[in-house]
Amino acid sequence: MIMKKIDISARINGIQLSSCIMNASGALCTTGQELSDLLDSSSGAIVTKSCTRQPRKGNIKPRYFEWNVGSINSMGLPNLGIDFYLNFLEEKKTKKPVFLSISGLSIEEIFFLLKKANFSSKITAIELNLSCPNLQEEILGYDLYKIYDFLENVFKFNEKPLGIKLPPYFKEEYIKNMSLILNQFPIVFVTCINSLPNGIFVDPRNETSVIQPRNGFGGIGGSIIKPFALANIRKFYTYLRKDISIIGCGGISYGKDIFEHILCGASAVQIGTQLMKEGISVFERLKKEFTLFLQKKNYSSINSFKGKLKNLQ
Repeated sequence: MIMKKIDISARINGIQLSSCIMNASGALCTTGQELSDLLDSSSGAIVTKSCTRQPRKGNIKPRYFEWNVGSINSMGLPNLGIDFYLNFLEEKKTKKPVFLSISGLSIEEIFFLLKKANFSSKITAIELNLSCPNLQEEILGYDLYKIYDFLENVFKFNEKPLGIKLPPYFKEEYIKNMSLILNQFPIVFVTCINSLPNGIFVDPRNETSVIQPRNGFGGIGGSIIKPFALANIRKFYTYLRKDISIIGCGGISYGKDIFEHILCGASAVQIGTQLMKEGISVFERLKKEFTLFLQKKNYSSINSFKGKLKNLQ
């Protein structure tokens, strides 16, 4: 039997990815060695750790914990500072798209980081993280009143392809209103979702929380959050301009999970908790599983089914 060739490449607006699977910012992408491993892996692109102006140690440890269906973290944006990532990329030769993730601690710092990133020819696109749940500062992605003015100022100078990593929204009204704002700007993509904020995981044996920062509260990731990710992807696909791509993130452990994200409207996906559990070999496993799943479904490319989720009749 002749097997149909399966194309799992993706396009994020005009950015071509050999595979629709990449890492999520924060997962094994902080140090030079981790980034080098990602460049050598079979991922379709790499995303750096969300960087700030200066290096940050992040929150006190233990700050990350996994269980069978999820993870909790309160990392506090540990990173080596934007200059490290820009210098690292200048020294590397790669054809793989590179997404620089930035996450300033203030609007002024975000503007500084964006302006600096715009001067680098090694960056394919910028992923602006407006959704980190593990800092004491506000999550800008939840403040619809500030977002418009913020983006208006950003696009007075930004020329790089720019996407926004969004927090999870739990009301359709918020997704609709956010989409109405984003549709007015030359946004290239949105990544949704970041981890669910303000979760807590209890160790019943010791009668304690499992991470130390913020009295045990942190962002929840892993397969447990997949339904929330799919809901956000589906609604943003409904309301966003069709030239704004969606990168799905949240709860991907198997090839079928990638299928579900794309069926709901994602153009590509990011792997976080499962990458932390499994290491970079996860990309090859997921590619094989996803390809076999599409063969069984008789799909030859992701465009054959992207966004075509049907409502139950």
